[in-house]
Amino acid sequence: MAKTAAEKPLSEIFRERRSTPAFEPTPVHEADLHNILNAGLGAPSGYNLQPWRFIVVRDAENRKRLRPAAHNQLKIEQAPVVIVACGDPAGWRTGDLDEMLRLADEHGYGDPKRRDKARATAEEFLSGPNVDIWITRNVMLAYAQMMLMAEALGYNTAPIEGFEEEQVRAVLNIPKHVRVIALLAIGYRQGPAKPYGGRFVTERVCFSEEWGKGMKL
Repeated sequence: MAKTAAEKPLSEIFRERRSTPAFEPTPVHEADLHNILNAGLGAPSGYNLQPWRFIVVRDAENRKRLRPAAHNQLKIEQAPVVIVACGDPAGWRTGDLDEMLRLADEHGYGDPKRRDKARATAEEFLSGPNVDIWITRNVMLAYAQMMLMAEALGYNTAPIEGFEEEQVRAVLNIPKHVRVIALLAIGYRQGPAKPYGGRFVTERVCFSEEWGKGMKL
């Protein structure tokens, strides 16, 4: 069993993190896995509704079954942990909204008018047409925090957006209404690090005050 690691500075992760093409079979320490998951669960979310759901896949046979659903990427089968990040667009109707309001009361947001306004605002928005994009934005906030925490603890990661959603659902018994947003492979890198691919000059992607006014950093 792998030993829990000391955390790397965030600035070092930003400089050095690369997507991992291949993984060693060395397991992820249970305490580290808990820290990784808790990092994601602590992410911000709209209305504090936390619409994410995460399936932790560690069983070797399940990872083997999942691999074809991810375009046969070997890293899915190799990595000792694959986190499947999902979003539940119906969660607010089936208890999440009530639980969020209960937690709000528990943590000092107990004003009835404020609570009623929060319920009405959330219900109005989540009954509208933009729930899928809202779900994706919120899940990816949590997903990114998990990836960074894994790296901080000395593991390597591979964010995976190449997969067939229906196939992933079928392998993991995910309800049809739940969206599969992304997969995250976590473990220790096998072989050399992936070379740095470079980044665009900042003026191409960072603008000052308005679109197109390039910002040099």
